[in-house]
Amino acid sequence: MSVLFHSSEFLLPSSSSFPAEHRRSSTYALVLLNQRLPKFTPLLWKHAQLRLCADGGANRIFDELPLLFPHLDALDVRNSYKPDVISGDMDSIRTEVLDFYAKQGTKIFDESEDEDTTDLHKCVAYILQSMPNLEESNLCILVAGALGGRFDHEIGNINVLCRFSTTRIILLSDDCLVHLLPRTHHHEIHVDSSVEGPHCGLIPIGMPSGSTTTNGLQWDLTDTKTKFGGLISSSNKVKGEKVRVLSDTDLLWTISLKKE
Repeated sequence: MSVLFHSSEFLLPSSSSFPAEHRRSSTYALVLLNQRLPKFTPLLWKHAQLRLCADGGANRIFDELPLLFPHLDALDVRNSYKPDVISGDMDSIRTEVLDFYAKQGTKIFDESEDEDTTDLHKCVAYILQSMPNLEESNLCILVAGALGGRFDHEIGNINVLCRFSTTRIILLSDDCLVHLLPRTHHHEIHVDSSVEGPHCGLIPIGMPSGSTTTNGLQWDLTDTKTKFGGLISSSNKVKGEKVRVLSDTDLLWTISLKKE
């Protein structure tokens, strides 16, 4: 079974800030949801080659990004941070926001006829269709504003991780990140203590885990059974710069993010 390497180098100003042996050759796409944007959203924007707003996520960049640059004119900020695409069922975006970005050349996709998938699902599907020549192993989709707010929205976002389990998707808030560790691989997670940790968790998703083994946690698991209604590895801590995980089922990995 091959090893899948994970890192959070997108939280650093440049990949050169991350140790060379831990760097990935990633192409980033950014999706902004209709939830309070993390303070590091401009950094994610800089890393991304494709930037999408899921419906009301456009309201967030219109309203909140200028607040992150109080020394700049709000209109100048809005002109500098123009999404490539706005997609969704268009039930949340304000008319003046939609008109502003449409005039700026943003592509608008009204997918209100599709009531069976979330706006995040629609955005991920668009990214995969628009980058057909990019190997999935090199694509990383960053989702800002994915955690916090309504619990059913959070669960819907986690469900997208499972529905696109072969695509690297990372849910982000100011407090933590969450992504899937598919059972098809061993996993090696490189931790940069300047931006993340130490608190972390491993959560079985979809079905109980009959066997999970870790190395690099304060409370490591050894061939451990985990399930909802039983043991789950929450409120754990990373001990160093590397965590290894092997499981017979898909797991969610979450780690806290440092406050400035």
